[in-house]
Amino acid sequence: MEIKSAEFITSAVKPSQYPQPDFPEIAFAGRSNVGKSSLINALVNRRHLVKTSRTPGRTQLINFFLINELLSFVDLPGYGYAKVPAAVKKKWGPMIETYLSSRESLKGVVLIMDIRRSPGTEELNFIDWLAREGLACLIVLTKTDKLSKTRQNKQLAKIAETVGRAREDLLLFSAKTKKGKPGIWQAIETIALDDTHA
Repeated sequence: MEIKSAEFITSAVKPSQYPQPDFPEIAFAGRSNVGKSSLINALVNRRHLVKTSRTPGRTQLINFFLINELLSFVDLPGYGYAKVPAAVKKKWGPMIETYLSSRESLKGVVLIMDIRRSPGTEELNFIDWLAREGLACLIVLTKTDKLSKTRQNKQLAKIAETVGRAREDLLLFSAKTKKGKPGIWQAIETIALDDTHA
């Protein structure tokens, strides 16, 4: 997709704060520090649309962005080992679940994982939950430039087996080289925009 515009719309913690569901939405989810912000910025050709941080857990709200006045990206708080107060962490689960289960304009979720790590219980539960909700789930493996081709292939096979997907269903991405970006856009467009052209 050729990016003509990408803008931040609003942050929310509850449904009354969500923007009007006028556009198909794709949500981005993943453990803290997997490169979620870097992936979104790369997809929309902006360096700082989504703030990146070396400190895990910086995203504590649900952030909405409008792309080309056609499609909405939704950045969800990272889960996992984020250094945030327990009380804040406790609110994230219900906040994210409410959004994912109730948002009528949501077309699918991009689940981001670091290719160097094996999926944990949280990822596997999340994939199962999305399937039960009938939501499409694209799995993107980031930080591929940090592994040799041989190690990449090994990890890809291991992760595919763990999540019960074919290797070719997992999308590889490097924020450094932008490798994999066209394939991810194609998958997003297929989920988000196909039915709007019917």
